Amino acid sequence: MIPWVEVDAATVPGGAQLRLMRRGDEFSIRLGGNELMNSRAGGSEEVLATATCTRIAGRKAPALLIGGLGMGFTLRAALAVLPADARVTVAELVPEVIAWARGPMAAVFAGCLDDPRVTVAEADVGGPIAAARASFDAILLDVDNGPDGLSRPGNDSLYDAGGLGAARAALTPGGVLAVWSAGPDTAFTRRLKQAGFTVEEVRARALGKRGGARHVIWLARK
Repeated sequence: MIPWVEVDAATVPGGAQLRLMRRGDEFSIRLGGNELMNSRAGGSEEVLATATCTRIAGRKAPALLIGGLGMGFTLRAALAVLPADARVTVAELVPEVIAWARGPMAAVFAGCLDDPRVTVAEADVGGPIAAARASFDAILLDVDNGPDGLSRPGNDSLYDAGGLGAARAALTPGGVLAVWSAGPDTAFTRRLKQAGFTVEEVRARALGKRGGARHVIWLARK
């Protein structure tokens, strides 16, 4: 068996450390002993993108904001179905994650960061959300482990009443806030409804049709 090798490490604002691991052509991003993502298990992140894009299909020049670059599963899946006039902004807080996408994981990203529809911003996604007013047709959050923050307590502010209110204000009428989570959270569903969204919950497998862990995606429409 090929052993895992640490390629690089990055400190998340707040002090937590991410490690990029490699085993052959497989990559893993880990927080301590927890694997946050694996290059062979992006099925639910792909559903995050495709389910969202389905719900805004037909809009002219749709504008999307993706919070969290990760391994690019959500971005690549969105680009595969979005029209040529779409605009996609990806906000990634940790600069090393962007460097990994263009460096050791370039083959995984398959050039998607160079797509003319894409802009990558080194920023906390809360910033562009707070600054926007009816600007985005969809906001997709694949930040941390879902509404229950793991890597950075500051992420919790995206999912509280204030953060959800800001997201709703940033969306166009009928726009969609889509949130990925490792597991269910009934309190979060309740907060979405209290913030004025209509809510769907979708279950998706990490390995797609092959199975794997079941993750939760909230599709909240303004």
